[in-house]
Amino acid sequence: MLSETINYTTEDIDCLPHGDRPLKMRLFKPAAADARGLCPAVLDLHGGAWTKGTMESCSPRDAVLAGAGILAAALDFRHAGDGYPTSLVDINYAVRWLKAQAGGLGIDPARIGICGQSSGGHLAMLAAMRPFDPRYGTLALEAGAPPVDATVACVGMAWPVINPLSRYRHALRCRQSDSAAEWVNDIPERHDLYWKTEDAMAEGNPVLALETKEAVQTPPALWVQGRPDPVHDYRDPDSPVDLNEPERFAHAYREADGEIEVLYIEQATRASNTSFDPLAAFFRKHLAE
Repeated sequence: MLSETINYTTEDIDCLPHGDRPLKMRLFKPAAADARGLCPAVLDLHGGAWTKGTMESCSPRDAVLAGAGILAAALDFRHAGDGYPTSLVDINYAVRWLKAQAGGLGIDPARIGICGQSSGGHLAMLAAMRPFDPRYGTLALEAGAPPVDATVACVGMAWPVINPLSRYRHALRCRQSDSAAEWVNDIPERHDLYWKTEDAMAEGNPVLALETKEAVQTPPALWVQGRPDPVHDYRDPDSPVDLNEPERFAHAYREADGEIEVLYIEQATRASNTSFDPLAAFFRKHLAE
């Protein structure tokens, strides 16, 4: 299905049959391209505590990316009861699929980034850090596809749940307090559904991967964070540094020679161009020709 807008078109495609649940992608294709007729691309991942959400929720952000000359590809990856690491398997495949299909899509396979919001931000960073993890790369491209990998040029995150284990324990502590915060709701149960165990939350964890000195990729990154936001911007009492999670992760990322900016914005306006525009500018900078 193809629809036209002022400066981009949208198209929904199935990029892999997953039995009766195909891996779907919504492409936002910009009208503009470089002198070679190519544009950069960003794979975009929705949030929902790894259990809810669809590619539909990426649309406002992806429209801004497409308007900035970037092909945005929102992915409906497996999540919820499918459990970790199925989401990473789908994401790893989707990055490689975009590279393999670059000619037909009019994109430059050397200029592909990844983006995500909330739990999608966590998945974006974990996929970027571990592009060669054999557990994540189990889905083969179709026969005859060019030899490509799942590396990305940069990562943009909107208030990511960067540390699943600390957020799980944070929610449980808040639930047990005398004035239980409304945001907690069913957050612990949603963690349980996807992650199953605390060990999995610790293993699929960008913060702990850096702090344990795992050999990972560290492409340039941007973290856009609303304030106040107790769901994503809090202090983990088990942290080795006296910093809230955004700055804790940024500190560890820089220690691993990664480049990252943490940009704070008003929480009340985060679902708007207040967050979309900085992400678009970041990708335009790091995916330039």
